[in-house]
Amino acid sequence: MRIRSPDITPNSKSAAMAGIALMLAASLMGAIDAVIVRLIASDVHPFMMVLTRSLFGLLFFMPWLISRPQVLRSHYRFRHALRAILKLASLIAFFTAYTHSQLADVTAIAFTTPIFVTIGAWMFLAESPQLFRVMAVITGFAGAIIVISPGHQFEAQTGLLLALLGALLTALIQLILKPMAARDSTETLLAWNLIITVPLAAIPALFYWSAPSATQWALLILQGFVGLLAMSCVTRAFSLAEASLLVPLDFLRLPIVAALAFYVFRETVPLTTWLGGAVIFAASLLMANSVKEN
Repeated sequence: MRIRSPDITPNSKSAAMAGIALMLAASLMGAIDAVIVRLIASDVHPFMMVLTRSLFGLLFFMPWLISRPQVLRSHYRFRHALRAILKLASLIAFFTAYTHSQLADVTAIAFTTPIFVTIGAWMFLAESPQLFRVMAVITGFAGAIIVISPGHQFEAQTGLLLALLGALLTALIQLILKPMAARDSTETLLAWNLIITVPLAAIPALFYWSAPSATQWALLILQGFVGLLAMSCVTRAFSLAEASLLVPLDFLRLPIVAALAFYVFRETVPLTTWLGGAVIFAASLLMANSVKEN
């Protein structure tokens, strides 16, 4: 599935507006995904959720894929498998975190992904650690520490640590994707990710399988569609507009998640979450601006 914007030239004003709209849609989809996880978490194991999310995402993507089989031609094999394994692990970490911690807290921690990407670029891509970005990294981790405060119960803190692990794994995925995207199309990367993730997720899911109810099946199908739509929106958005414009918009997931969590679960967001999330957002904004300046 590819979100198309006809008659739009990348980097134009209209392209930037389209990219912003798509990024806002992706933020909403991400918030809905988190709410679905919490709704079914008591009866559906995270392994099952990862399987069904990938499976239904692949089924929604399949008609487009069948009409364009050439998309499956790839310059990579092992990296697709490695990326799928990391994606599987990151989803399990985040889904488990959503089960044990407040949705807004997990969302705030997820914003540390760009910080881990920056550190990984220094370590593996031979990028120079500029002072501006070093300060941003330190600021971002300070924000994460504020969110994972001693005031949380042990179970909630464990969930937030899993969210931090999920953010780290997501960063590794992005680092692997960076050189792959130079030779494989976005559709190729998405297709192979779904194709490989489904059988990988099926193995552990078999050991934790329990028959979902009709309502749970409907939510699982919706989650697969929402997940695929979110990925498509983000992919298309970054092809239309600069990262420095789009990255700050992702922070809107926090108030959206907070609003949905309050409406559905009556969760209130503590001050530490808003403060820590704002600090993490500021760090991500600093990194995005430094990329633009360079």
